[in-house]
Amino acid sequence: MTVKQLQNEIINLKRKTDVTILAHYYQPIEIQEIADFLGDSLGLSHSARDKANTEYIIFAGVDFMAETASIINPDKHVLLPSYESCCPMAAFLNPQQVREFKKNYPELPAVVYVNSTAAVKAECDICCTSSNAVKIVKAMKEVHNIDAVLFGPDANLADYAEQMSNIKTIKMPENGHCYVHSQITVEDIKTVRKTYPNAKLLVHPECVRDVRDLANFVGSTAQMYKNVKENSREIKEFIIGTEQGLVERMAQDFPNNGFYLAKEKLICYNMKKHNLELIKYLLENLDDKKHEVKVPPDIAKKALKPIEKMLNYS
Repeated sequence: MTVKQLQNEIINLKRKTDVTILAHYYQPIEIQEIADFLGDSLGLSHSARDKANTEYIIFAGVDFMAETASIINPDKHVLLPSYESCCPMAAFLNPQQVREFKKNYPELPAVVYVNSTAAVKAECDICCTSSNAVKIVKAMKEVHNIDAVLFGPDANLADYAEQMSNIKTIKMPENGHCYVHSQITVEDIKTVRKTYPNAKLLVHPECVRDVRDLANFVGSTAQMYKNVKENSREIKEFIIGTEQGLVERMAQDFPNNGFYLAKEKLICYNMKKHNLELIKYLLENLDDKKHEVKVPPDIAKKALKPIEKMLNYS
């Protein structure tokens, strides 16, 4: 069966079921094409809360995203096509670590990136995404009258928030990172700029500071997409410092522009565990409990508060 045939079968099955398909920009392009809503972590959180008016949500992302959708929608069934699709960054921080940091810094609010487990979110004061981390950190300074925050698990995003807000971020832990973004080096940027000297460089805040400082624009996947959309007529070429799924999306939506990865093989293999066959299987087996993501009620209740705070600031 061809990709197009599979996509058509999925679309036909979806019409007969009470299902919304959410997909992250890092998904393979063939999955992005059949999604009802496409976005980054923040955008998909809003879609899960405000637009997914169906009994079932199929979430083509990693596990923490499906957890967030389940917490926001406790009465709905949130399904993860591949239950092996996890986020290695989230594994850098556990609830006990958060409790230890809070014990050592009792006066400071704990800001946690949505790239974290529900159990970790439950221990924190507010969540953030790469889209709004700077805004959230600034808000915490105003609300709590402090000049520092606890921030985890991504140390590079914490550093970016500190750099842009002048508010100290105490990193939980010191070495948390995304293996896709943290591998981009200054040498990679110098090399790709030699090849495409007229291209504008857009990078994700999960990149290291030395790379971010070389960029023309730093932002989340959705912010990068918006920047390209706003500048695609004036600027013809873009170097993109994030997962290749976004480059595939941009190349499809802006065919008159050139898009180049900042480094070869910027692939989140965990995101790529989903495929059309699995999505088709779920549409035919919506009550397969192996694929349902359900957060224990006590953790979900506690984790909902920092998630809602984040959404209210967005």
